[in-house]
Formats: sequence, C-alpha cells, structure tokens
Amino acid sequence: MPIDVEIVSPEKRLLARAVDMVVVPGSEGDLAAMPEHAPMIVLLRGGVVSLHQGGQVTDRFFVAGGFAEITGDRCTILADLATPVSDLSRADGEIRLRDAEAAYEAADKTDITTLEPLFDRIQSARAWVETASGS
Repeated sequence: MPIDVEIVSPEKRLLARAVDMVVVPGSEGDLAAMPEHAPMIVLLRGGVVSLHQGGQVTDRFFVAGGFAEITGDRCTILADLATPVSDLSRADGEIRLRDAEAAYEAADKTDITTLEPLFDRIQSARAWVETASGS
C-alpha cells in the first residue's frame, strides 16, 4: 500500500505520485511518513524531502520551510520554496546566506518576533549551501 505525496510551492505543483515512504525535514527533526501514519501537521525547516520506492531514494527536493500535512494515505507538502536538489546552485545558496545574515545583522536585536524568522532564513540558506555542496 503506497502513500500519495504532493509537493506544492507558491509557483507550482512540483510532484504528485504514490511512493513507499517520504522523509521530510521537520522543524524538530526528520520524519518518515508511510502508509497508515498517524495524522499530523509538521512545520518544515530548510532541508531535503526524500521520496523512497522499492528501498531506494528515487527523488530529492530541497524545501526552504513550509509545512506538511500527513494522514494515513497522503502527505501534502506546502513549501515556501521547493526545487529538485539537482537544480540547486551552491553560488545561489551562498548569496541567499549572505543576504539572510545581513538582514539579521541589521535587525533590531530587541525585537524577538523579527529575529526568529530571520534566523530561520539563515538556517534554510545554510541547508541550501550544504545540500548543493553534496554534504
């Protein structure tokens, strides 16, 4: 019995198909969703979504945050940004990281509500660079 996976970004629907398992980068750690999984909604951190079929990783997508809704037969990933890992550029990731770090440095350090999303941007950009570098 497979689990239906759909990956959607603001720009488009990247993928919709059935797989044996999907691993998502949850904000509190990676999470594997398989058929008959308990229903939940998971916040995503910047990282890689891996699709598994027949004991092999068949596809990898980088997501820069968002959330996933998991049920017993479906995993819907609504990503802030999603792209196939093969399309990532280390140079683009380094630019994103520099921009995120500059925004953090310029921010009012007493405004915690502003700092948290900026810190998330930095973490996501670091994950982009690491993923694009093959780490």
